[in-house]
Amino acid sequence: MDRAISADIHAKRRRRVWLLVLVVLGLVVGSVLAFRVALRPHISRELLLTAPVEVGDVEASLTAAGVVIPGREAVISSPIQSAVRRVAVQVGEKLRPGQTILELDKELTASALAKLQDEQQQNRNRTSQLHLTLEKALNDLESQQRVQQVKVRSLQSTLRDEQYLLNIGGGTAESVRQAELNLKVAQLELERLREQIRNQRAANAADVRELGFTMQIQDRSIAELADKLRQATISSQQPGVLTWVNEDLGATVHQGDPLARVADLSSFRVRATISDTYADALHLNDAAVVRLNGTDLRGTISTISPAVDKGVVTFYVRLHDDHHPALRSNLRADVFVVTRAEHGVLRVKNGPFYQGGKEQAVFVRHDNALRRHVVRFGASNFDWVQVLSGLRAGDEVVISDLKDYADTPELLIKE
Repeated sequence: MDRAISADIHAKRRRRVWLLVLVVLGLVVGSVLAFRVALRPHISRELLLTAPVEVGDVEASLTAAGVVIPGREAVISSPIQSAVRRVAVQVGEKLRPGQTILELDKELTASALAKLQDEQQQNRNRTSQLHLTLEKALNDLESQQRVQQVKVRSLQSTLRDEQYLLNIGGGTAESVRQAELNLKVAQLELERLREQIRNQRAANAADVRELGFTMQIQDRSIAELADKLRQATISSQQPGVLTWVNEDLGATVHQGDPLARVADLSSFRVRATISDTYADALHLNDAAVVRLNGTDLRGTISTISPAVDKGVVTFYVRLHDDHHPALRSNLRADVFVVTRAEHGVLRVKNGPFYQGGKEQAVFVRHDNALRRHVVRFGASNFDWVQVLSGLRAGDEVVISDLKDYADTPELLIKE
């Protein structure tokens, strides 16, 4: 005979059914959640580089390429056309004032100097000969003048005699007129000789001056060549370090060719170049930051070249600390010309994420997820970017390049 099932057994059976239903529902929900998680994009933590948003200063700047050069550098040029005979000092050695750096072959210049001196001696001889010649010509004219003066006095006496005879009736008017004519001709001839003597003296003085000028020019040429001959032993006029020297023994050098460079390495400056697109943004005394192997040195623009060479403008930066231990001649550096400064603003470190625009999307970390934020940026430089809106101080911004996820609203971080 069948027995009635107890209430406890019915309750157990109901619990077992509900438990089974809950397990099935849990599996379904878990599968759905796992599927949704699997569909959400994620990124490895190792690929992320983040930086916090903070309050600080941002200096907008232009980036230029620079090289450190000595504050003062003297270029020693060849005074003559010659050949390198001997190099006495090697590059990098310290120099004393007057210390010989190299010697040039002096034979050709010495021969040219001797030739000039011989020509000057000939000029002196010509001067003596000219004085004698001019003095003789002048003496001849003066002798003619004295003869003519005697002739004039004689004709004056003749005229007085003819006039006396005419007065006493012993002469004729025709004789008087002839005597007057002869006297007038003689006086004109005397005046011509006097004028010729004045002209001769002036011409003599001009010839002497001309030859004197020629001798002065020759004297200057001799002195100049003699000075160049003394300078053929190349030396430094200031203390410093030899940074370059023409070491090609026997090589021909022309007058004006550089032979050596001597630098004062107690101070430095920076020569920088930038695209001519930014030429109008450069101004004298603009602030600049020079970065050398992680060391930043501040300075100002001291000189801007007015010419554009192959699309670039050259300018020079005078450093506030021009003898810093990090400075080395010919060391390459990054130069940042400050165009605007913002103080006490929100900023975030510059990185691959920044595309240079005024507004763009960035990712901000929230626990184990990255969420997309649209941010407005302001001034920027190599180190920092100013944040105008879209972020708050303390936000952790991804500064690595995530442009492949630009349209993704959220990313999961996979450890």
